[in-house]
Amino acid sequence: MLDYSAEAALIAELELSVPPAGVDEAGRGPVAGPVTAAAVILDPEDVPAGLADSKTLSAARRGELAAEIRRRSLAWAVASACPGEIARCNILGAAFNAMGRALAALEPRPALALVDGNRQERHRERLGVEARFYIRGDGRLASIAAAGILAKVGRDEVMERLDALYPGYGFAANKGYGRPALEALRRLGPTPIHRWSWAAVQQTELLGD
Repeated sequence: MLDYSAEAALIAELELSVPPAGVDEAGRGPVAGPVTAAAVILDPEDVPAGLADSKTLSAARRGELAAEIRRRSLAWAVASACPGEIARCNILGAAFNAMGRALAALEPRPALALVDGNRQERHRERLGVEARFYIRGDGRLASIAAAGILAKVGRDEVMERLDALYPGYGFAANKGYGRPALEALRRLGPTPIHRWSWAAVQQTELLGD
């Protein structure tokens, strides 16, 4: 489990008046639904215990931690980019747009964002603040882990609501990922929330006859 030591070192080194914001996204890979980003400024004096890479946590544990993060953080925000924006900007650009919107919604406004993933010079201006990038950051920094949990839980909640609007696709269970999502797409055809720009029909042809 992660502590706040990396962020504390940055606060001291850079003399930050506002702690850095962790930033992460969920939903780059599925064939349907938004890509969702979260930004979180943890309270250095009240960091929830048990923060970890969201992929290593059960859905129930993610939900418990998400409630703790929302209650105890100095600030947090979740934002999304829809399939239309993904088509216009590509998935990476849309993900960074969502990250930028989440950061812009924070109050207080951070001077530094700690972002999960590789350094992306082409898209970093979309964030609106100075950023440092950390490969596998959601397993290294508490703030990024917290953002990853909120992004994952937030997107899952959206997909569960979409499941009621588009029955038969199994969105509540598959969240738009994997063979079940492709099989439903092939059987029922695309909906407005499928990622049309991803040539979904060609993807489903990989299943064979």
